[in-house]
Amino acid sequence: MSAPLLETRGLGKNFGALVAARDINFRLEPGARHALIGPNGAGKTTFINLLTGVLLPTQGQVLFKQRDITALQQAARVKQGIARTFQINRLFRGLSVLENVYIAVAERLGVAGAMVKPAGMRNDVVEEAMRLLDVLKLSDNAGHRIAELPYGRQRLVELAIALGLEPEVLLLDEPAAGVPSAESHIILDAVAALPKHIGVLIIDHDMDLVFRFAERITVLVGGAIFAEGTPKEIGADPRVRDVYLGQAQHG
Repeated sequence: MSAPLLETRGLGKNFGALVAARDINFRLEPGARHALIGPNGAGKTTFINLLTGVLLPTQGQVLFKQRDITALQQAARVKQGIARTFQINRLFRGLSVLENVYIAVAERLGVAGAMVKPAGMRNDVVEEAMRLLDVLKLSDNAGHRIAELPYGRQRLVELAIALGLEPEVLLLDEPAAGVPSAESHIILDAVAALPKHIGVLIIDHDMDLVFRFAERITVLVGGAIFAEGTPKEIGADPRVRDVYLGQAQHG
């Protein structure tokens, strides 16, 4: 087994007497397409916040490429190569699509302070931002303000921003949340087309999306890992069906 990109050992988080995460041992392999599922209150958001440095654990470790990053703050983890999208997007709605992606690329390159107006943009950063928009089929929207876009397109912009940080690990928190079901395939197609070297962890309640995307699934219940396996194994596990999936069958 290869060394994991991202790993937790005995990870736990208490909020006073409330145990939100306990003894989580988790591995995200290089190039993984991994899903994290669980009922409401299972601890999924707490776990992702621990991975990204939003929260610091009560016990245990977070390792990135076998280096202990448990004490690193959120911004430092982004610089290490861990990027995240959010359940509710956090875009600059008054700026254009290009400007939003430009800021992410410029921040990674350490030249974000140079951007005040589009006229002050650096050509090399613009070219990279446009390349990302092209990958996600957003080139035609480059000059549009975020507020003018349908919500599904906004989620794609958020994905472009995350890719602009050149992550090795990408954490997608309900990427299709708020997107009309008729457009959710756009998000899934974009995720499926991500560079193969990026380890991707998706957190979602949409089981059709999860089972189409994931090569491996981890189920959280009560802040702890309840089950883990391939989609076929998870879909066939009666314990998982009882606690989360109902009686729906997945191939």
